[in-house]
Amino acid sequence: MPLVSWRGFEFAQFMVTVAISTVSVTVRSYRVWMKELTKLDSGLRVYFISFVCLHGARKMSIDGSAKWMKFFAALFADLEWNISLLKAKKTSEMVDFLQKSAVDHLTTFRQLEARDFGFVATIVTTDFETFKRDDYQHCLQLSTENLRTLLYAKLMTREAVLPEFLQLLDDDIVSLSALTLLVNPECSRYTVKYVYISQLTLSLYLMTQCQLKLRHSVTSLAQTFDYIEVAQRRHINLTRLWIS
Repeated sequence: MPLVSWRGFEFAQFMVTVAISTVSVTVRSYRVWMKELTKLDSGLRVYFISFVCLHGARKMSIDGSAKWMKFFAALFADLEWNISLLKAKKTSEMVDFLQKSAVDHLTTFRQLEARDFGFVATIVTTDFETFKRDDYQHCLQLSTENLRTLLYAKLMTREAVLPEFLQLLDDDIVSLSALTLLVNPECSRYTVKYVYISQLTLSLYLMTQCQLKLRHSVTSLAQTFDYIEVAQRRHINLTRLWIS
């Protein structure tokens, strides 16, 4: 039953991302979502807020800020955020603020998930903090700690590789996602198989990137490659556990 509950929680999280990413959100639907999710689970409520922030940041980057300012004025009032931010920030600054707010809420969400399901799966709580840009040393430290926790885990959580999350990641992952769509258009479908990356895989990728950015020695990179080989040997078993 605990495993079934955790998978149900993950599926509910997945449905939140699909609904907002494909249908978008309005002030009215936002308040309905908040009301219903508050009844269900505090973690899902926090996750919803974070994903709405990412969705709004993405839409602002594409469409400009005018259409979304009214929406976020209502959201800021509901969350008791400083509404003066809407007047003080330009589009690029607003996008940056929303991305940072999303990462903070996602970190809180992960802490709640670990509290409720940490006895079912190995869940690291600092994975979203590694998305904070340019602080390569901090990212390397967190990614290394997460790797050591996850390397021999039997079950772990995953990250959604959706357009909203891609804005937090680097250009290489964005390019890889685009290439995946070109090679196999089926990957554009919203299925667990195609749109998730494990915490372990992400930790290994970020470790390698940070080591390259910080110009670490070949010896240091060789150790990371050893970790990658171990992860690859375990990948099939992990995939079977997720699908079963």
